[in-house]
Amino acid sequence: MATIKGKIRLLLVDDEVGYLEVLSKRLGKRNLDVTTANTGQQAIQTLRNNDFDVAVVDLKMTDMDGIDVLKIFKKMDPDLAVIILTGHGSEQAAREGIEKGAFDYLTKPCGLENLLDIIHAACNP
Repeated sequence: MATIKGKIRLLLVDDEVGYLEVLSKRLGKRNLDVTTANTGQQAIQTLRNNDFDVAVVDLKMTDMDGIDVLKIFKKMDPDLAVIILTGHGSEQAAREGIEKGAFDYLTKPCGLENLLDIIHAACNP
């Protein structure tokens, strides 16, 4: 995985803007280069124009389902590690994401250290 100055390049996708901003700041303070998108369409456009090591994608968003975003991401960049976040207790859907190529899934709220561990594991398989 190519990183900028040793930083993991992370695409963080969630339609809850407040959560997105807080998580982005917290991850940025831990040596991650974080880019955010608050819709599935914005995330796809962002991936089209940038390279990332890992993406963390919310399962339930207003414009697109996280599984659909995952499928498109995998077509665009088969090597991109994608972690699914679900806050809706839909572990079955998150497991479907694993079947579609997601690296892992976490339920919200997830602990920051747990998320960081999975991000690092995804970048160093």
